[in-house]
Amino acid sequence: MPSPVPASAPTVPTAKVGTPLLSAESLVKDYGSFRAVDTVSLQVHTGEIYCLLGPNGAGKSTTINCFLGFVAPTSGRVQVKGLDVQQHPVETKRALAYIPEQVNLYRNLSGLENLAYLAALGGGAERSRTELTELLVDAGLQREAVTKRVGEYSKGMRQKVAVALAVAKEAEVLLLDEPTSGLDPKASNEFSDLLGRLRERGVAILMATHDLFRARETGQRVGIMNRGRLVRELATSEIGHADLERIYLDHMHD
Repeated sequence: MPSPVPASAPTVPTAKVGTPLLSAESLVKDYGSFRAVDTVSLQVHTGEIYCLLGPNGAGKSTTINCFLGFVAPTSGRVQVKGLDVQQHPVETKRALAYIPEQVNLYRNLSGLENLAYLAALGGGAERSRTELTELLVDAGLQREAVTKRVGEYSKGMRQKVAVALAVAKEAEVLLLDEPTSGLDPKASNEFSDLLGRLRERGVAILMATHDLFRARETGQRVGIMNRGRLVRELATSEIGHADLERIYLDHMHD
């Protein structure tokens, strides 16, 4: 189990709990005649984990890519901290950290060397080797693994380096695309614990996932997507696992 966040760890810039840090308004994304995202509106607030559920092709990844500025909306808009992503690409990216399904790191470098290099590229505050080591350990990486080559890491270990990078960047928003895919139950549970700790520190988290159980356990709200549309939003405190599965399957048959 990862250790508690040390008092000396960098703090995420504070914002009032409940402030929307991510906002999509009538978001549409077309690829030719194919509509990947169809009039989606959603918000993710400070200190909230919002899980996007849906099958492959539902529009989850495209929605996240619009927030990242990787693709431009056909219509509607996406905002980070109240700033339009297309109009303020640099400012919005500074607030974000992104963890894809497969975290790409330099295999011949250690976890510590990867973190030092990528944190410097991200323009964060300069940190000592000791500080970076503690960030990795705090993210759940075993201390003896910090100086090992990433080529020897499991997927779960690479994700922990990515989480440490998000903390080093002092990211206010975390975007994740199928982060628990391929993880064993123990690693998936540890990753969920890490997300919970970031949420407690005020980070707004949007996670695309197929994992109904993990979404129910980790998120405060879930949004169900199908064929590009956000067809239902639910508060996880108001439903059980069986309820979520039933509602999800009902919408998949629509």
